[in-house]
Amino acid sequence: MIDRASRIAERVMPWALGTTVFLLSLASTAGSMGVRSALPVPVLASVAACCGVAAFFARRRLWPLVVVGAVAHTWLVMWPAAVVASYYAGTRLRRRRDLWLYVGGMVALHALGGLVSYRSEGYRALVAGTLVNVLLMGGAMLGLPLVAGLWVRARRQVLDAMREQAEQLLREQVLRADQARDQERARIAREMHDVVAHRVSLMVLHAGALEVSAPDARTAQAATLIGSVGREALTNLREVLGVLRSPDPARGPQPTLADLDRLLEQSRALGIVVNRHDEGPARPLPPTAERTAYRVVQEALTNVHKHAGDAETDVYVRYRPAELEVVIRNQSPTAADGDLPGSGWGLVGLRERVELVGGRLEAGPRDGGGFQVRAGIPAA
Repeated sequence: MIDRASRIAERVMPWALGTTVFLLSLASTAGSMGVRSALPVPVLASVAACCGVAAFFARRRLWPLVVVGAVAHTWLVMWPAAVVASYYAGTRLRRRRDLWLYVGGMVALHALGGLVSYRSEGYRALVAGTLVNVLLMGGAMLGLPLVAGLWVRARRQVLDAMREQAEQLLREQVLRADQARDQERARIAREMHDVVAHRVSLMVLHAGALEVSAPDARTAQAATLIGSVGREALTNLREVLGVLRSPDPARGPQPTLADLDRLLEQSRALGIVVNRHDEGPARPLPPTAERTAYRVVQEALTNVHKHAGDAETDVYVRYRPAELEVVIRNQSPTAADGDLPGSGWGLVGLRERVELVGGRLEAGPRDGGGFQVRAGIPAA
């Protein structure tokens, strides 16, 4: 909104300034705001129009306005263009040499105009030809606008310096935050490697040893499955650790709905009956939606393994017009010893993941027994 107002002001300002200088120049030659001129009105209007056009282009080119203002003041005591030229000289002239050159030239031309007015007759000689009036008009038309322009330029320089300093401080703050985040990521990666990766590696080694020395084929098959799942967990863990260690993480391939059957097969291999139901026409979805749906099913099946034992589970993937709905519903557990310890943060983290992409998550016991997890993920 502010940028739009600034652009509108930049477009309107030259027109307003040019029109104002034109009208004031005409008024100064009519005697209401200056010395009345006996020249024909078309000539006076032409000079005033030249002053207005020069003022219109003053933000791009200053010297045409200076020349027109000097000629108009010396010839007709037409002051508006000279006032605007002095103001812009204070804001535009950066080098001291140019500034002193302008001041010297305008003082000389103003003195020449006073001399011309002094040699004139009548009202002009009285108003613009006396020494006191020449000094007063010089201060009003040259000194005050020039000082105002210099003050505006100095203020702009101070504001620019403060803005640049604020931007530099912001960049430094962002850099410090990035460094702190990278250090924290590295610390978390080290702790995960020391705690989790070590124990998962031991689990895989023990599963391999059990597979070799298994007393029967069923035990060997279970040990093989445990080792396979453990190695996959190590692979995923290494990917996560790589992301944590990298200051600009380039994530590897993330799981999508195409990998959902493989996830279900792992649960079936552990003795759980898992049924998949797809509803609605399948269509390509945003990667974030598919990845979130996969993680919802993965966490829900993990909870089934922990707390529901061998309970039969149904997984529903419903393609809605504006969202993807995933429902994981398990029956009541039949084994009394199926409950395993958990962190208690699985569903909490899952809800945060779903809400982060603008979705919703519902989880709780079913009326007929069992448990249900329902997630609605935007997929428009």
